[in-house]
Amino acid sequence: MSPVVKKKGEKFTIPSKYLLFALSALCCLLLVLSIFTTVFDTALSYVAGYAVVPFQKGISIVGTFLTDRADLYADMQELIAENESLQEQVDDLTVEVNRLQQDRYELNELRKLFDLDEQYGSYTKTGARIISSESTNWYYSFVIDKGTDDGLAVDMNVIADGGLVGIITKVGPNWARVSSIISDDVYIMSQVLSTQDNLLVAGDLALIQSDGVISFSQLLDTTDTVAVGDKIVTSNISDKFLPGLVVGYIQSVSMDANNMTKSGTILPAVDFNHLEEVLVILELKETYEEE
Repeated sequence: MSPVVKKKGEKFTIPSKYLLFALSALCCLLLVLSIFTTVFDTALSYVAGYAVVPFQKGISIVGTFLTDRADLYADMQELIAENESLQEQVDDLTVEVNRLQQDRYELNELRKLFDLDEQYGSYTKTGARIISSESTNWYYSFVIDKGTDDGLAVDMNVIADGGLVGIITKVGPNWARVSSIISDDVYIMSQVLSTQDNLLVAGDLALIQSDGVISFSQLLDTTDTVAVGDKIVTSNISDKFLPGLVVGYIQSVSMDANNMTKSGTILPAVDFNHLEEVLVILELKETYEEE
């Protein structure tokens, strides 16, 4: 038999049956050595120490990180839900506080009107709410929510906390227009309460807007006793205003050029910057007509 000659370029290969036999023998040898000797203990420990253990540590760190993140996410979701619940409670409490504040304000206003009603107990009155006013900070003309259906009529006097507000100038079935005492076209025969001296109070919108006062004139202070702070009320001789209604307090007084009468300014008893509810006196001033 002629020898097998390997051709140039051919790869060396091991028959598969020989390779299988060799691997089987190696496995048996390793199995015997692992059972009857400790030769692999040190080697495997070495490999585990440098390969398996760090890998396990890495897996443990990653697992712990993911667990912590999952717990953190769950806590965040719980906190978000709790925060939303608390926010709803805060919103409900805010609404309730606002309602209570409004109720307290309205109660205080009603108490003021009640006290005012007691102050002028001899007059029959009805309460009314302001529903519109002129485009200004001062209530010199406004509309209330009651009219002829409620017994209101032109020239009825209107009061609020402090004293006289004005007089009804127009009226409808369920509304009435009020001209206040600070209007330029309103004049009131009044008197100094302490001396009974008469004077004429005149509305002055420009003066109320600039200095917060209205004017008076024709004061006959024969005893020279009228002073700043004296209370001014409506007089019995007023043609439309009922007597004894508080108009305001003297702010300044000076002698006129004729050296006979005095004039000056009055601080109104009513705050004409803040009006919401008023009382209407359901009586008209009796007038005298000659036959």
